[in-house]
Order: sequence, then C-alpha cells, then structure tokens
Amino acid sequence: MFRSRPGRRRGTATVLLAAASLMLTLGGCGVDTVTPQDAREDGGTDDKPGSAARRVDCAEVKCIALTFDAGPGRDTPRLLDILKEKQVPATFFLLGHKHVDRYPQVVKRIADEGHEVANHTWTHRILTDLDEADVRDELARTQDAVEKITGRKPTLMRPPQGRTDETVSEVSRELGLAQVLWSITAKDYSTTDSALIRQRVLEQAHGDGIILLHDIYDGTVPAVPSIIDELKRRGYTFVTVPELLAPGAAEPGAVYRPEKD
Repeated sequence: MFRSRPGRRRGTATVLLAAASLMLTLGGCGVDTVTPQDAREDGGTDDKPGSAARRVDCAEVKCIALTFDAGPGRDTPRLLDILKEKQVPATFFLLGHKHVDRYPQVVKRIADEGHEVANHTWTHRILTDLDEADVRDELARTQDAVEKITGRKPTLMRPPQGRTDETVSEVSRELGLAQVLWSITAKDYSTTDSALIRQRVLEQAHGDGIILLHDIYDGTVPAVPSIIDELKRRGYTFVTVPELLAPGAAEPGAVYRPEKD
C-alpha cells in the first residue's frame, strides 16, 4: 500500500484518502481505549516494570508525541538528521516488507539514536479482515525482523488504519504488543503540500496528543522542522509514546488513544 508516493500514484492516494477518512471513527471500535493520563495515573511509581525512564513528568508538562508510520523509506535518514538537530525523540511504527528488510541500517540508526522502534505489521493488511493466524503472522514477522536488527522486539504496534478488535488485541497481548492510535493527523497521504501538513498538525495540537505522520511521502519530512519549532514555541515538550505514558507502562493488548481537549 505504501510503496510509492502521492505525486507518482494519484489513483492509489485517492483510495487511501477514502479509506482513511474512517480511521478515527472505526479505530478501536468495540475495544476499550486507555488515555495517556489514565496510564500515568494507573502507573504508580517509576519502578514499575516496563515503564520508561522519565526525562519529564507529562502530568506536569505539556507533552506531545511525534509518530511516523509505514517507513523507513528513502527520506527517513533526512528526518533523523532533523530530529537529531532539534533534539526531538519520536516513535517509528515500521512496516516490515520492503521497508525494514530494505533499510536495515536505517532501522538500526532509529534505535541507536534513542527513538522508539515500533511495529506497523509486515504488509499493511487490515488486521480486522484477517483470521487469528494471519494477524499473528503480520505482527510476528515484523517483531522478528526488528529484533534481528536492533536486538530488541518492539513493545508497541499501530494497526493499519487504526482498525482493531478483540482478536487483534488478543494476538497483540500474546506477542507483548500494546496498540497505539492517535489524536492528530495531517492526512499527509493525500497531499504533497508541506505548508498544509504543518497547518493541519498545528490546528489539532493538544496536550497528551499523539501526532500521526508518514515519513514516506514527499510533503511530510519538509514540514517537520517548522512543526517542531512552532510546537516548542507553544510550550510543548516532545516525548516518545512510552515517555508519554510513564510512570505507567504500555500493557500488551491494550489500546491507547488520547482524548482531544
């Protein structure tokens, strides 16, 4: 689904737009979700197993998590340069086929530079359309591929189009994966206009927010520096998803989604 870019493949981008228009409505349908605030309040102390070491206390500081789906791609090294220069951590939900297996050195760099490496399935199939065995295969193959490169299996995953159900949750629990949805989306699959991507993110920004972007589309990476600069100017602190939940730890099988202000 994410093999090329909107400028080169308008037809598929239109299909993506139509499908994705239902993302937030259908994502998590029938499955209880947990907010970052709930996770923090339930987390207790910082010594809870699996909780992230806290650079900041997101109960006291206005935090926001920058996340990227469906990479790595050819522009991901440039994105990593930007994040390093801006001193911003991010969470990368990686696709296995033609991404993790094509760019292993980029995956290793993501991990080595302190970003959170997470799972976005092997081939971006809609998990709620699959039987249990196929859901397991989609997730487990990417788990294994990432572990081979980084030495660590992901603990977070994002279901394609945000679609999940009890079967997906059960398989995720079995594989040690918490599910992470989002509250801010630029719909960058539908435009190459970096200014529009920036505008959409900034209009939706809120404390405890999780931003969904894709580092595989032409307009996205060029928009990132100004997004970071403006959100910092507004007083936001960038964190990874585990840091957003700390001292709580992401529970395997659970579905995390922020509430908008």
